[in-house]
Amino acid sequence: MPYQFEFDETNRILRCRFDGRVTDEDLKESYRLAAEYMAQTDPRAAITDLSAVTSFEVSPETIRELAKSAPLPDPNRPRCIVAPSSNVFGMARMFEIEGEVTRPNLHVVRTLEEAWAILGVQGLTFEPLIRK
Repeated sequence: MPYQFEFDETNRILRCRFDGRVTDEDLKESYRLAAEYMAQTDPRAAITDLSAVTSFEVSPETIRELAKSAPLPDPNRPRCIVAPSSNVFGMARMFEIEGEVTRPNLHVVRTLEEAWAILGVQGLTFEPLIRK
């Protein structure tokens, strides 16, 4: 599993951090699990961190499918996708554009610092989450 869900309790930020190779199935599974973790933690915001991705083997069809699916709970909740590499950034922007009607507060950025600025936080301390 190339991703880990983490939570900063002080700021109530849920983060899904990807590492290494990411496939269509990995992305779909993480999206499904994100709904469970949002219910478990009730975050005020969420970050999908793709900074450590070395191979993004996700098709445009999967991006469109996820963008057209129901948004995670409370679509007005701020969410950031951190995507430093150009190809991953482009796919994240595709998701943002395809789903902008149902995800009005989604931001695609290049760095975690940009995400933290959008969310108005700093000095986050994330702890790994365990599925209940």
